[in-house]
Amino acid sequence: MSKKLKLTALKTSTSLRSSQRMNSRTLLQNSPYFSQQNDHSSKIKNVNNDKCKEIEKKMNEEGRTSKDIKESEKGQKKRVRKKQNVPIKIEYEESNEVKPQIKSDDTVPIVEVNTKENIIENRIMKNEETEDDASSAWEPSNWKRILENIQEMRKHKTAPVDEMGCHKCADPDANDSTYRYQCLIALMLSSQTKDQITHAAMKRLVTYGCIPSTIMATPNDVLIKLIQPVGFANKKADYLKRTSSILLDKYNGDIPKTIKELCDLPGVGPKMAHICMQIAWGEVSGIGVDTHVHRICNRLNWVKKPTKTPEETRKQVEEWLPKEFWNEINHLLVGFGQEICLPRFPKCKDCLNKDICPFAKAK
Repeated sequence: MSKKLKLTALKTSTSLRSSQRMNSRTLLQNSPYFSQQNDHSSKIKNVNNDKCKEIEKKMNEEGRTSKDIKESEKGQKKRVRKKQNVPIKIEYEESNEVKPQIKSDDTVPIVEVNTKENIIENRIMKNEETEDDASSAWEPSNWKRILENIQEMRKHKTAPVDEMGCHKCADPDANDSTYRYQCLIALMLSSQTKDQITHAAMKRLVTYGCIPSTIMATPNDVLIKLIQPVGFANKKADYLKRTSSILLDKYNGDIPKTIKELCDLPGVGPKMAHICMQIAWGEVSGIGVDTHVHRICNRLNWVKKPTKTPEETRKQVEEWLPKEFWNEINHLLVGFGQEICLPRFPKCKDCLNKDICPFAKAK
């Protein structure tokens, strides 16, 4: 009962010491406890309201919202990341700007992978190419003018080679294989022998019977007498018989048609092989260099370096002389050496090249 009464008393107006009647609203307003609580809560609300007002004021001043702040922070982070990527981008752009500076005319080789092996290989290849280009570009000075002067001096064809050379030794009425065989025999006899002596020896052989079977069956002493006085008659007689035997066995009495096969025959060298290809087969395979051609090319400085053998001279002259002159150069220089550019006491005063010939100037 007491509890119920107390509860009802709370709901109804109560009387204080002053015996004044008050309702619940006045109680709340005049009660010291509630007044303090209300004061405290109101203070908190006031503080919070003041802070909110300050924040709102700042936000209004800056013209930004909380979302704007978050977005700005994200933007700052993104900008920081972009700044970190900038150096990589700059290095890439700089490398691209360097490449156009390399011109097509530059001689420096472009190596895909700059390893030591590739650099060495490119340097070696570059040196080889430059050396090959330099050797192929070399040619003697005034060689065209000198050649024209030699052609002028040889136009009358008065040298022994013009009438008694190896191309004049074979029987013109013989069949093709016999004619080629006789051209080869004449060349074998002409080594270190004057054209007059070779021509006379070939006339005797042709009269005797200059075919492979006849020469192979001829006794050595008879053959030697037929070809004398050519140089090294005994050795050449042996070469003639051995060569004739090979031609019968291997080529049916004809002669080979390649330089290698010709040089494989006993007593046949490169000079004979190249001339034989020209006069027997009508093909220009190289320059025939004998003692006359060897001597004159060195006197005219038609070789890049002085040579000691005719074969060395041939290789050097073939490097620069156009092939259109190969078929006539031997005949021109041999006759020129027989008449003017003699081995001893050359007739430099009668030579049209006396003013431009290195040998004549050095005398």
